[in-house]
Amino acid sequence: MTINVTLTQLLAALGVMLLVLWVWRASSRRAKAAADAARKGARLLSLTGRVLLMAGVIVGVQWVVITHRGDTVLLLVVLGLPALFAAYTLTRALTITAWDDSPRRGGRR
Repeated sequence: MTINVTLTQLLAALGVMLLVLWVWRASSRRAKAAADAARKGARLLSLTGRVLLMAGVIVGVQWVVITHRGDTVLLLVVLGLPALFAAYTLTRALTITAWDDSPRRGGRR
């Protein structure tokens, strides 16, 4: 089964990929500033906006691949890659890496 992709669809996919790369690059530059801002206070609306934007990009790419079915490997990659990122993020968030067992005042260590 062949995939018939028009020039418009190819340009849209290229635009989505460029948008993802641009967001990724911009977020890496602001990682330290975002970490400092997160310590000072949660910015729920900003985080929600970024989450919704990235979710929209992921859903858009998945929608294009699913509607133009044909390559099972491509379908598995498009559905599996975001699942891997989500699993990695959840695993890091839910894993306890250190136990803060500070000594008691005047007590034993």
